[in-house]
Amino acid sequence: MLRISPIESKDRAVILRLEGQVIGPWVDELNRSCEGVLATGARVTLDLSEVWFVDRSGVELVRSLVNRHVALLNCSRFVAEQLKA
Repeated sequence: MLRISPIESKDRAVILRLEGQVIGPWVDELNRSCEGVLATGARVTLDLSEVWFVDRSGVELVRSLVNRHVALLNCSRFVAEQLKA
């Protein structure tokens, strides 16, 4: 399961606080959430402080989001290792 909580901040920026695992159907849900915010022209930051696992498709999504200038915040060492290219 993955909980996605949007936290709006100043200057057209949105932080999406993620809690749980970025796996299976939750990868698509994260993608939809990010696309919805990016479509408004807002900057997106993913707060990964409460994420403890990311599967292969989740890693691919997060990498593609980073390539689109989505920032990562509070990433654990374990998840950071998973996301390394």
